[in-house]
Parts: sequence; C-alpha cells; structure tokens
Amino acid sequence: MLAGGPIGRFAPSPTGRLHLGSLLAAVASYCQARSKLGKWLVRIEDLDPPREMPGAADDILRTLEGFGFQWDGEVLFQSSRHDRYAEALAALKQGGHVYPCACSRKEWSHLPAYPGTCRNGLPARRERKLDRFRLSGRLQSWPDCFRGEERFDTATMGDFPVLRADGYWAYQLAVVVDDRDQGVTEVVRGADLIDSTPGQMDMWSALSTQEGAKPIPEYGHVPILQTLSGQKLSKQTLARPIQVEEASALLDQVWRLLGQSDSEVWKEAVNRGDPQHLMSLAARLWMPERVPSNPIQLQGWGQDDRL
Repeated sequence: MLAGGPIGRFAPSPTGRLHLGSLLAAVASYCQARSKLGKWLVRIEDLDPPREMPGAADDILRTLEGFGFQWDGEVLFQSSRHDRYAEALAALKQGGHVYPCACSRKEWSHLPAYPGTCRNGLPARRERKLDRFRLSGRLQSWPDCFRGEERFDTATMGDFPVLRADGYWAYQLAVVVDDRDQGVTEVVRGADLIDSTPGQMDMWSALSTQEGAKPIPEYGHVPILQTLSGQKLSKQTLARPIQVEEASALLDQVWRLLGQSDSEVWKEAVNRGDPQHLMSLAARLWMPERVPSNPIQLQGWGQDDRL
C-alpha cells in the first residue's frame, strides 16, 4: 500500500442496470478502500458498443449515488481512451509481448485454451485477424484479500487478445492500462474474474518494463451470487435490477452476504434509512477477514427464479 493510502475502484460495463451482485462488489471495493482512509474511483468500461444499453451509464451512476456511494475525482470513461490504449499496445509490441494472430475462436473452441498457433509467426497463407498478449509462462501467485493464497500457472492459460478481430480493444488491455494510469493499488471484484488476474499481472509487469515500473495492485475476489439453479447473477442473464427506493434494505442484505457483523449500531443505521450514512458506517465497521469465499445462492433475483 502506498504512503498516501490505497486507491480502489469500481468499474461496471454499461450493458444494463446494476443488480445485487454488482452492489455486493461495489460495497466490498468501497469498504476495502475507505476503511483505510483511501480513495475510491468509478470507471465506466464502455468499450463494447454492440453490447451496451443506451442510457445505462447514466443509470449506473445515479444508482450508485442513490445507494450512498461517494467517489473521488471524475468518472473515467474508457471510450475516451483509445489513443492511450494504442500507445500501450505499441509499447507491448516493441517489447515482444504482443503478436499478430490469424486464428478465430472457432478454430480452437474444442481446446481448453488457445494453443499458441501463431506465437512464433503467422502460418503460411494466413492473415492477421487480431493481436494477442504473450503470457510469460510463469507461476503467478498473490495473497488474495479475501481468499488467501492464490496460484495460477500462466503456461496453461493460453495467450489472450488485446485488440479484437472486430477492432475493439479487449478488456484485458484496457483494464490494466487504466489501473496503472489511475494509480489503483487494490482491485476488489467478483470471483468470476479471478482467472483474469494472472494474465493481468503478467501484462502489468510487461508494461512496467516498457513504460516504467509501478507496483502491482493487491487483489481481492468476493463471492459471486447465483440463482438456486446455479446461474450467476448478471445483466446478460437478466438478473433483477436494484432499486434506489430499496437502498437501505439492499445494503443491509449485501452487508450480511459479505459476512459482516449485524451489530445494534448497524441495525439502527438501517432503520434510519439514510444510504449515505449507512455506507459511511460500513467503511468504519468493515472486517475483510469475514468475507466468505464460496458462491452464494439466492432466490428471486435471477430470471430462472422468476419464471
């Protein structure tokens, strides 16, 4: 952690409205930063126009405000950062960390990971479709804030795209560049993204070599929320959106799902019905060691529960 305090962030995609799983990740990232008197940033990851919903970004920000979240600085929109991503891609290419690839997903979909077909050059009579990041092949490990020691062998993961075949920037590149540029020191997000962490650590190190060293953030992965059938709550699976009118009750529910203490002072704050006061109190009461690691199943929040 830096001397000036930690910097956390919440980075939703505007593909729909926030749901209970989004709220859980937001509360955890907010409390993890604010409990140590750190900053909390909001970033809108709007790099996939075909999947985005008109008005979703504004709705997300209004919802966060209605639930009592207060962020530092201006909201960063990834759609304003194309030149910066191009600059980072050029630096990675210069260092040999990125290579052109002619393969479509369909060609290797029967395999657990991309097999490295183009790693040493494009095959004869094949043309570039996208650019891939060259993983280091090293073991990546980190002390997860909530799950303890995590280890992944990047040699088994498969190199991933950084510039997609459709011309859009890949999530993996943009998120690392933005976290570095914003000075993020801790990344708290859902456990569904834990498989992305080793590759992002690899890319962070590669960019440190090319653009200047910056310390890799601390990572923490909170449990995902599922329907009773085991389906992850998500915008894509039509999880029920959260409503500002229910802010205090939903913050209380998420607080309990995160394993936090149900003290009298907390109950009094919930009954008071002031989400901003509730979030301020949550940051003071936050106990990261109580956060569970296993997925949590809920009834009534997923599409399959409502049918």
